[in-house]
Amino acid sequence: MSRDACTVLVVEDDPAIRSMLVGALTAGGYQVHEADCAAKGETLAGNRRIDVFLIDLGLPDRDGLELIRGLRRWTQRPVIVLSGRTQESEKVEALDSGADDYLIKPFGVAELHARLRVALRHAAQTSQAGRTSLRLGAVVIDLSAKTVTRDGEAIRLTGTQWRLLALLAKHANRVVTTRQLLQEVWGPGQSEHAHYLRVYIHQLRRRLEPDANPPTRLLTETGVGYRLVVDD
Repeated sequence: MSRDACTVLVVEDDPAIRSMLVGALTAGGYQVHEADCAAKGETLAGNRRIDVFLIDLGLPDRDGLELIRGLRRWTQRPVIVLSGRTQESEKVEALDSGADDYLIKPFGVAELHARLRVALRHAAQTSQAGRTSLRLGAVVIDLSAKTVTRDGEAIRLTGTQWRLLALLAKHANRVVTTRQLLQEVWGPGQSEHAHYLRVYIHQLRRRLEPDANPPTRLLTETGVGYRLVVDD
């Protein structure tokens, strides 16, 4: 998706921050709609084509998390949270509620544009009908065939390793929270057993990464979860 065709909805109640965002985005070639509360944001979202949502959590009429959950009932367009809340538990809650990324205030314009580019790349990837093959350099993950190869040679995975990798691949370039990974791979009631996940992440890195120290493909988002970085 070209930037010229991209429309961003900014939902932010602070006039100074909202003005900065609108100015920076407009100068960057984006079309921008703005709202100062959740209710106005919902109205604009329902009546305009929005490609990316930038949502503050501390809105005056209700918490931004409620707005995100409402949007997720009908759209999978990228949502980037803008917030001064820095606790890891709050980041996890936002991501579990449906956000794709979390940007802590104050932030620079360059970082904002970088996060938007990542969000748009992911949206373009997930919108490609039937796309089941992802590349990590020499490694290819085929979700349809349930295979992983490096330079054409098969990489053998256990059932649990494959389920974990497939879940990360389906959310490629996005953070997947520890809680979501544990619940979807190991089942309900396993959310307290993060040590299982660390062991299997280590195993996958040894199979996928050219050099797992430091990893460049299967990244740890400290206190939140993991991100699988794939080629465009």
